[in-house]
Amino acid sequence: MVEECIFCRIARNEAPSSLVYDDNEVIAFLDARPVNEGHTLVITKEHYVNIYEAPDEEIAHLFQVVKKVASAVKKSEKADGISIFQNNGRAANQVVFHLHVHVIPRHEGQSPQRNREIVEQSRLDEVAARIREFI
Repeated sequence: MVEECIFCRIARNEAPSSLVYDDNEVIAFLDARPVNEGHTLVITKEHYVNIYEAPDEEIAHLFQVVKKVASAVKKSEKADGISIFQNNGRAANQVVFHLHVHVIPRHEGQSPQRNREIVEQSRLDEVAARIREFI
């Protein structure tokens, strides 16, 4: 783990997060600046900058968890669909350089949101609890 990486700090429970899922290799928590309510990040606990650095077996496990989380988010948020994406490098719009996957609930007729506002921790905790009911 990297000391200054915010996702490593979250994985070590040294920074606040609204936890959705946790096992020995992967953790999932709500994005503090969600595109939509329920926007969840699934990360490896081990620090890898991008998908190219991570061993195949960890990528396989990460995406098994992504599938589980996506199903829970879809149900809890009554979403019409789910966007799942993972960016690698600045050119791909990667902002936090720790391997992570976005799971975003989508609703019919919704336009893409650009100005993502910070959500209060207490609200994120409520949403995380609702999602955990479906995991």
